[in-house]
Amino acid sequence: MVPACQVPVTVGPVQTNTPRRREYAVRRKIHATTVVRTTVTDPALHPLLSSRFSPLQFDPAYLIDERRVELLLEAARWAPSAGNSQPWAFFTARRETTAHERVVPYLARSSARWAPQASLLVVAMAHRSIADTDWSYSEFADYDLGQAVAHLTFQAHAMGFACRQFRAFDLDALTSELHPAPGWEIVSMVAVGRPTATGSPERERRSITDLRTAPWSNS
Repeated sequence: MVPACQVPVTVGPVQTNTPRRREYAVRRKIHATTVVRTTVTDPALHPLLSSRFSPLQFDPAYLIDERRVELLLEAARWAPSAGNSQPWAFFTARRETTAHERVVPYLARSSARWAPQASLLVVAMAHRSIADTDWSYSEFADYDLGQAVAHLTFQAHAMGFACRQFRAFDLDALTSELHPAPGWEIVSMVAVGRPTATGSPERERRSITDLRTAPWSNS
């Protein structure tokens, strides 16, 4: 394996005036000694993985067609899941459609600055429980949903798109708007579109050593 060129990251001060910012500051403090800026990846890593990035700028002129949306969902459909339970579902909202108009009003101010320009917004839902019972449909529902979203993400990248995952939206209001059946819960959203900029050559990632030792460290 060709070692990556790594430079320690200096974590600057973070405002801690809100619970979310305080949580973010704690996470950054925990990983301050393990995060590195990587400029070179192992050449054996698949290009879809090494070149993937999460854009904040999408081409506002490009409109994705329904055939391409179905191909993204086909990729998600073939993700593995515990007991083949497939506990995932998606509400797809292409720009300039009624579905898109239903979703956009519930974006937070931070995501509203960029997400509406994406060609497609995908609301990801997990089947966590069985209606009218206290039984779990699948205790691995969120984990499996994450795998389905990852499949969708890399299919999108292979098609020349890019994805950005986010949770900056009014969960309660969006749930009321979409009204998923009992047992189904909205977990996150994905913006999909043509990026208007390339990813940074330097990307922050924890080291492989930390992946192997973090649960037993003293941090």
